[in-house]
Amino acid sequence: MAGAWRRLRWPPARSRISRSKAGGVVGSHARPPSGRGRGEHVHKAVRTAIGGLALAIATLNLTSLVSAHDASAYGGLFRSRNLGGTWLNADVGLFLGAALTVAIDPRDPNHLLMGTDIGLLVSSNGGRGWSQEVPELISGAVFAIAFSPGGENVVCAAPTGVFRLSDGRWGRAAVPDGAVPAREIAFGSAPDRIYLLGDRSLFISKDGGQSFHRLGPVGAAPITALAVAIVQPAELLFAVIGGRLAASAAGGNEWQQRAFGLGDDPIDTVVLDRAVPNRLWAASADRIFVGDDLGARWRPVGQPLPEASTNVRGIAADETASTIVVTTHRGMYRSHDGGQSWILKENSLPAHLEAGPLVRDPTETRTLYAGYSLLPFPELWRAAVDGRNLLSRLDPVSLAGGFAFIALLIIGGVLLVGWLERQRSAAPAGSRRRS
Repeated sequence: MAGAWRRLRWPPARSRISRSKAGGVVGSHARPPSGRGRGEHVHKAVRTAIGGLALAIATLNLTSLVSAHDASAYGGLFRSRNLGGTWLNADVGLFLGAALTVAIDPRDPNHLLMGTDIGLLVSSNGGRGWSQEVPELISGAVFAIAFSPGGENVVCAAPTGVFRLSDGRWGRAAVPDGAVPAREIAFGSAPDRIYLLGDRSLFISKDGGQSFHRLGPVGAAPITALAVAIVQPAELLFAVIGGRLAASAAGGNEWQQRAFGLGDDPIDTVVLDRAVPNRLWAASADRIFVGDDLGARWRPVGQPLPEASTNVRGIAADETASTIVVTTHRGMYRSHDGGQSWILKENSLPAHLEAGPLVRDPTETRTLYAGYSLLPFPELWRAAVDGRNLLSRLDPVSLAGGFAFIALLIIGGVLLVGWLERQRSAAPAGSRRRS
């Protein structure tokens, strides 16, 4: 009984035989496969390897597509329609290293121009689709763009020059040394008067942006921020000069201090409030300040920002100054109680990246745009000033290692192709000898 159970539980081993394609039986001492068969096996193995590689590449691509929707993976442009309460991507389909600035057409809020670290981009559908604008003319980091008040003309600046869009065509402006790259471009009260803040100096155009000339002597204290308030029949200029706030009612030829109430610490930026006439915002020593009389007197708002030594790039607020949005080199902060408390905005935003200027829609004051960068903004600015490509930051050892890796890939590919060719040529010769 036990033996019968063992026979049922463990059937006898089969002999090492297999059936040939012709239906005969071949034993373990059968003739090995022909050269053609070996070649087929090699090709099958290669196809399997290629298929595995393709699957791996597809998986990586899928992963990258998924991470493209992860705000922490890239810099880019973000938009809020409720004064910074919630934010969504405004650069659909793009994988940007840095969104440096944006300009909104006052005639059509869906017509956007975005300055990036690789050039000027344009969208005609509110950021759902983008294309590069005249890449053969405008290249490099674009930090400054401005529409004319009526939206007919545009002026932008890149390391390659200052450019003007008029009558549907881009043209190059005549500019002196130091005008590019530009930090800020602003139109004056007269349609042909345009101010441009370069690396350290202020420039003016009186012919609609066809040419610019310097305001003030070369070598004066550096100007790092600019705001232009239209006060008919002229304009009032505000600038951060040598870390101090000053104003000019003489078109930038003469300046007076406007720092009453700001303290003695250096000023980060000055911003004109587009929602409330005569209101200005400034930042200094982790504090936000507001002036309701064109900067004649300033008062601090709320409490200091949560972290010390925070550099402020942009400020926007509602009419009552209770909701305040601030972009900084540590990300974006928002307060709903007049600055008494600050919350770091993280949902759908790359909170660990630097935020750049905060841009307000000229027709809808609750709509804000904010740009983020993978690299620090000062580093991008220095690269633009030096006229260097971003690859120049790589040291020679890293470049040599990269080239060596590419060379190894090429050599490996050549050797693999040669080996496959030898296998293919050897297969027919082996078949002829056996026949």
